[in-house]
Amino acid sequence: MAEQSTTPGMLSLTPARVRTQSPDTCTDDCCTPSPPESVPTAIDDCCGPAGHAGETDECGAPEPVRGAAWLRSARRAKVLAWASLTWMTLEGALGLFTGIRAGSIGLVGWALSSVVEGLASVIVIWRFTGARTHSAHAEATAQRAVAVSFWLLAPYVGAQSVVDLMGGSHPSTTSLGIALTISSIVLMPALGIAKRRLGKHLDSGATAGEGAQNLLCAYLAAGVLAGLLANTTLGWWWLDPIAGLAVATIAVFDGRRAWRGDDCC
Repeated sequence: MAEQSTTPGMLSLTPARVRTQSPDTCTDDCCTPSPPESVPTAIDDCCGPAGHAGETDECGAPEPVRGAAWLRSARRAKVLAWASLTWMTLEGALGLFTGIRAGSIGLVGWALSSVVEGLASVIVIWRFTGARTHSAHAEATAQRAVAVSFWLLAPYVGAQSVVDLMGGSHPSTTSLGIALTISSIVLMPALGIAKRRLGKHLDSGATAGEGAQNLLCAYLAAGVLAGLLANTTLGWWWLDPIAGLAVATIAVFDGRRAWRGDDCC
């Protein structure tokens, strides 16, 4: 349509030309492209930005990256756990057989502690296998499982010790039991000290707790050995159930320490 002419003093009816902008390129007066909107990051309810599968813990937080020295210590802890498991299987089976045959609650309780120590070794092996090696959640689970393994020992040994002490049960002499306890006194302190040191280096209450169980095994073996020798040479039958009560008491105490993670501090 042709533009209409205007006369002086009259308003122009021609519409003013308006500079149009492409919505894809210009938004302001200077035709400057607007920055793209940021895409919100997925946020977990309790742990901040969510991570990627296989790289985060159960809350979405990235797992800590471990150094080569830490990984070597983790492998060593696993090897020691396998060695303990092998020995405890043999020791526990022979100890139970000998203790039941001799009627020695102290020896039976000590053998059961070997079974519990074997369970703790299984827990540590599980803890340092595959992706769980770097998992703080797996460490917390293993630490509490080791603590529970202490408490599995206490009820039976404590109750049976009281029954034998009140009833005047006299255990018989057992040469195999004496040999087993001596071997434990020699071997277990070395394993226990090594695992407790590894537990501190790895910041692993599960590993330190397993080491505490090895040391407990050595202490209890010394008490059971004293009871067996006292019964054989002096007829002090009552020393055997007292050693059993000591086993139960120390197991409860060490279980509490393992639950709180005191052994790795």
